[in-house]
Amino acid sequence: MQLTRYSDYALRALLYLAARNDRLCAISEIAAAYSISQNHLVKVLHDLGKAGYVASVRGRTGGYRLARPASEIRIGALLRHTEDDVDLVDCGGCALSGGCGVSPVLDEAMAAFFAVLDNYTLASVVERKHGFQHLILSLGAGAPRERIA
Repeated sequence: MQLTRYSDYALRALLYLAARNDRLCAISEIAAAYSISQNHLVKVLHDLGKAGYVASVRGRTGGYRLARPASEIRIGALLRHTEDDVDLVDCGGCALSGGCGVSPVLDEAMAAFFAVLDNYTLASVVERKHGFQHLILSLGAGAPRERIA
């Protein structure tokens, strides 16, 4: 399974906000840190706001922050929210769908995939590797930009 760009951007934005939980972050700042489209990020953050993952403050000194602690944001729940269709194959139109044994196996595999992701929170991912949070914090601070998510 490959995650969509939408999920990729959502996860990156939340990691960025988790590492900077002491202040508001502008969309332009997050987009520049990852060298990603600001227009796409606007849509992602708007949706994450409606879903209760981020909070926004309007105005000249406004920006985004996590709406709840990073320790309460489960990676599995986030990806279930951002991925429209998590079926590995489309069995609906297949002539074998009534008696095929592959579909239940793939469903079990997908359930296992999300079960593993449900074990991790945003906070645990940020803290998981030594230096990872430092790497995130270096984004947008004049340091070389690397793809980390």
